[in-house]
Amino acid sequence: MLKRLLSAALVVVATYASDRAAEPVRYRLSFPEPQHRWMQVAAAFPDLTQQTLELRMSRSSPGRYSLHDFAKNVYDVRVSGKDGRELPATRPDPDGWTVAGHGGAVNVEYKVYGDRVDGTYLGIDTTHAHINMPAALMWAHGLEDRSATLTFEQPPGRTWRVATQLHPGSRPLEFIAGNLQYLMDSPAEFGPIAMRQFTVDSHAFRVSLHHTGSDADLDAYVKEVEKIVRLAGAVYGEYPDYEPGQYTFLVDDLPYAGTDGMEHRNSTVITWPSALASDRLELLDTVAHEFFHSWNVERIRPSGLEPFDFDRANLSGELWLAEGFTQYYGPLILHRAGLTDLSSTARSFTALVDTVVNDPGRHTRSAEDMSRMAPFIDGGRTIDRTNWSNTVVSYYPFGGAIALALDLALRDRTDNGISLDDFMRAMWRTYGKPGGSREGYVDRPYTAADAEATLADVSGDKAFARDFFSRYIQGHDAAGYPRLLARAGLVVRKTHPGRAWLGDVLLVTRNGVRVSTLVAPDWPVYATGLEQDDELQEVAGQHVRGESDLSIALGRHKPGDRVPIVFTDRTGRSTRATVTLAEDPHLEVVPVETPTAAQKAFRARWLGK
Repeated sequence: MLKRLLSAALVVVATYASDRAAEPVRYRLSFPEPQHRWMQVAAAFPDLTQQTLELRMSRSSPGRYSLHDFAKNVYDVRVSGKDGRELPATRPDPDGWTVAGHGGAVNVEYKVYGDRVDGTYLGIDTTHAHINMPAALMWAHGLEDRSATLTFEQPPGRTWRVATQLHPGSRPLEFIAGNLQYLMDSPAEFGPIAMRQFTVDSHAFRVSLHHTGSDADLDAYVKEVEKIVRLAGAVYGEYPDYEPGQYTFLVDDLPYAGTDGMEHRNSTVITWPSALASDRLELLDTVAHEFFHSWNVERIRPSGLEPFDFDRANLSGELWLAEGFTQYYGPLILHRAGLTDLSSTARSFTALVDTVVNDPGRHTRSAEDMSRMAPFIDGGRTIDRTNWSNTVVSYYPFGGAIALALDLALRDRTDNGISLDDFMRAMWRTYGKPGGSREGYVDRPYTAADAEATLADVSGDKAFARDFFSRYIQGHDAAGYPRLLARAGLVVRKTHPGRAWLGDVLLVTRNGVRVSTLVAPDWPVYATGLEQDDELQEVAGQHVRGESDLSIALGRHKPGDRVPIVFTDRTGRSTRATVTLAEDPHLEVVPVETPTAAQKAFRARWLGK
């Protein structure tokens, strides 16, 4: 048995070494007609040992968890073998092309359409090429460890430049990736880029911007980005070793861009549809979130995402930590950097606390369960109806609320001696900083059990760690936010105390006034049988012609009142019922008017001021 295992290991090592020694896969990207929003790709796969080559377009993309089937935009595919003769390619499935009889090399040319500027897709026009590699490049099974070169060709009459985390090659507009994982995780912006650079602790950071604003706008923006970079680095005490020698922010600030941010190992894509001077805080919050990912998720990586599989959806039960904790740190870093005030930061906590306390989905799925819903809810389109508004809480606010509770619980237990920063640093030292034996890989991805063990070590209390995970991450409890936040002089209170409420019913005018939302089981009106698509006609004697009429009717009553309701369901059946109104349960987090000295001190240690 030992001999067989050693023999198998030697075969794997020999195959890997052979593949590394083979010629790289070569891609050439050209833009003959950018006005029509397509790109020409020529790909060469040399030194093939397999008789049949399986060419693929990715179904998923690093940083996204749902399927996208990028092959849908590929057309005019032409394949040839080593001797240059055109070869037929069979289609085993919608995302693949199989090529036999190639003689040891395959060349493929194709067009790919792209008209979406965001973190997932491909966007081509006369001003730039915004390229997410999985949306653009074919790759081959069996060549995942092969290096690749990528060469850009200038569009007719234009002189563009490239910003990317790919390594520069030996010639202008040529770039290199050591393997498929790194290649697919390396977006590129090819266009009239404005570039700025700054250095923090001997680490270089670049801001590449394609925008319609002024240089003054860009310079002011870069100064704020630098503040964020410094405060994020302070959480971990150091920066990762960025393999190409710098970290790059790839920013498209264009009127037709989507609102998006997407993390990558040594870069991030940020797309925004308004000018830099507008929506400033929202844009900076995206910067803080995506940059924090260069530690958390890109290197401190859940086991379900390592290595990333481009043929399927990648499932992880730890997105409450990978995404949710990052969601918490975004506004926290903005506050520590002096870019937001206390009221603004409290509003960000409101979004977390109110969601996790009042969303009915918490009672159906745990934070781990919500994380595993990502392949369905992350950027995918659902044609059939779901009951997600009652059964799903996004792992972003869910995990963010858990992070808030854990940070304050650790600080509360130790009088600010231990915090979530200590937990993140411990995760970094054990799982992130060791890195990978191959560029683009992580050798020590973590599990939920690893995260719990880390919390036990950091807190010095295994029972505390077990209780926290069992109640808030694997269970359905909500933390005691009012008491935890009170130490920092923040109050959790009802947003509309004393207001009568029958549920968060939204209405739309469509063949009458109809309910446009699912009715949740914990809404008072649920017991009447009212449901989505039903026509709401009267509440408390008030004829309902829209949401203002509903608001007027409820405004005449108080919690505990029993009021009549009349509605017709979508089958035409009319119902008259009575609903007992409750108090509006929604919460907000606000600073106390006169904090004590102890509260000020606690808050300063936590928020930085």
